[in-house]
Amino acid sequence: MKNITLSADENLIEMARAEARKRKTSLNVLFREWLGEIANRDAAQKRADEVIRNLSKHLAFEQKFTRDELNER
Repeated sequence: MKNITLSADENLIEMARAEARKRKTSLNVLFREWLGEIANRDAAQKRADEVIRNLSKHLAFEQKFTRDELNER
């Protein structure tokens, strides 16, 4: 595992350390988790896009919806 040195605002670091203590872990572990999420975000988006593409193959609408109908809540 490689080491890196980071710089951040002192208050931000203290807040992150407090969060780590609350979770009964270390700032290092939180950072590694965050870094993993960032690194895998693109892969997760690609998987989600693939699921949507696959599902859309099974959807068929006989009616065309208007813009207002599509945006109804």
